[in-house]
Amino acid sequence: MQTFDTLDYMTLGIDHAPQISTHPTRAALGQAAAAWAAERIRQAIERTSNARVMLAAAPSQAATLTALAGEPDLDWSRVEFFHMDEYVGLAPEAPQAFGTWLHQNFLNKVPQATFHRIDPESAVAHYEQVMGDEPFDIVLLGLGVNGHLAFNDPPADLDDPRSAKVVALDETSRRQQVDEGHFARLSDVPTHAVTVTIPRLLNARDVIASVPGAPKRQAVQDTLTRPIGPDHPGTALRTHPRVRLFLDVESDPR
Repeated sequence: MQTFDTLDYMTLGIDHAPQISTHPTRAALGQAAAAWAAERIRQAIERTSNARVMLAAAPSQAATLTALAGEPDLDWSRVEFFHMDEYVGLAPEAPQAFGTWLHQNFLNKVPQATFHRIDPESAVAHYEQVMGDEPFDIVLLGLGVNGHLAFNDPPADLDDPRSAKVVALDETSRRQQVDEGHFARLSDVPTHAVTVTIPRLLNARDVIASVPGAPKRQAVQDTLTRPIGPDHPGTALRTHPRVRLFLDVESDPR
């Protein structure tokens, strides 16, 4: 098995082709992505006795996380989960809060695991300290309709020195939340969020992207074919040597 030291995880400026697999349904995509993630978690536990995993919260992740919760022979007590992004100004118990979504759709099924939830009312520097500098073993993420990674909307800073920051959400990202049924009106969607930055997301041994659905097809196309740069944040995935992209037939533009 090829191994990577910390400096090899993210190699900005080098164009890597993600490993892509396409599946007939969203459920099949989730099963495949979860099986791949579970094996990476087992390897991390064997290697260092624990696993550090970054989680995205979105409908695109539901099938993967549901299947992952059912994976056998995983010692969840040795898994430490981190929170990718969270709205500013939304009550923590609100159903649209990403931390709440993660609990309802995944974390309540694996209660032995540790979860570090973003508190958007505290200093962002506190969450940067919680994450620390150690690479994640696995990052489970999606891709926004505008190509965003976490809430790093275009134009995104691919060289951001921070690990997390408060960002203003662009209208496309906010409209996506309405289109997916989380909010009734655009005016209900918060205008700001705390997000983990792209360099911190890519400081990981393995990146697993679950991207189902026809609305994501153009973002997938741009991610795979556009020049790496801020106008298409997903292209940053091509700067990492160990990315697996899981698609369904609706999201695959090929």
